[in-house]
Amino acid sequence: MNSPTLALIRCISLAALLTSPSLAQNAASLGSPQPVVPVARPAIVGVAHIGLRTDDLAAARKFYTGVLGFQEPFSLNKAPGEGTGLLLTYFKVNDHQYIEMFPELTDPKMDRLSHISFETTDAEQMRAYLASRSVKVPEKLEPMQDGNRGFDVIDPDGHDVEFVEFRAGSLHSRNFGKFLPDTRISTRIIHVGVVVKDRAAADRFYKDILGFKLQWQGGMKDTDTDWVAMRVADGTDWLEYMLNVNNRDPHLLGVMHHLSLGVPSIQTGYKLAVERGYRGSEKPQIGRDGKWQYNLYDANFTRVELMEPKPVQKPCCSPIVE
Repeated sequence: MNSPTLALIRCISLAALLTSPSLAQNAASLGSPQPVVPVARPAIVGVAHIGLRTDDLAAARKFYTGVLGFQEPFSLNKAPGEGTGLLLTYFKVNDHQYIEMFPELTDPKMDRLSHISFETTDAEQMRAYLASRSVKVPEKLEPMQDGNRGFDVIDPDGHDVEFVEFRAGSLHSRNFGKFLPDTRISTRIIHVGVVVKDRAAADRFYKDILGFKLQWQGGMKDTDTDWVAMRVADGTDWLEYMLNVNNRDPHLLGVMHHLSLGVPSIQTGYKLAVERGYRGSEKPQIGRDGKWQYNLYDANFTRVELMEPKPVQKPCCSPIVE
């Protein structure tokens, strides 16, 4: 057999061997390792809601509906197997933002904060992304009672953080454009605040993994940092770290675990609250961030801060990043 013929036979034999699945896989394994394709983080567009606990639903309704002017469009009962009765009710701020109220405050020492929630464009991709970053997530997404898709994780401070994707046919989407009365004292939750013990640990989660960006930081003194505003990755809302909180008294936690409602005029908001019967000791003031603000408190001490989004004087401590 001449040399060219022999070379041709050898090439055909090698090709046949490599087309065998097991042998082809073995041959591939001898090469360089295949790169792992990273999971992209889906958009986090803003605050979806804050979940709060109460032991007096009638008082909560009087405050969130009577004073703040929000409507209560729907509620959910407990799922079968989890007991009977009301699970939560919703106060609607806008089509994508709510205050969720759980009648589960059974001990005066309980934290009034149930959880915070951020809206994402793809809950399943967010679950996969967080898993790829070694965050503990559910193995799969379970159906949500309200018809949306979402899941919860625990942040470094032990706060329950939910990611939700609004879905067609859900309680929320079926009521888009409804329950938006002119009585609303505000049409937007601009931030929520939670106590943070370790800023570096919080930054590893919210900044490094979730892509939140520093917007402003400041304190009671120019040399201190007591508050850190971290803007969501793909929107204008922010999460406020409440630092240097050593007292876990529920009254103080009610001040720290708060929500902030954007208003065009603090004086108008203040006047409206007073006209609706709210009686509080605080008055409107300019905060250390240079913005007008006014604090109200519900019956369980949770602070609701009215805030003008733009500063009217130079902020202390650091500039606000637009």
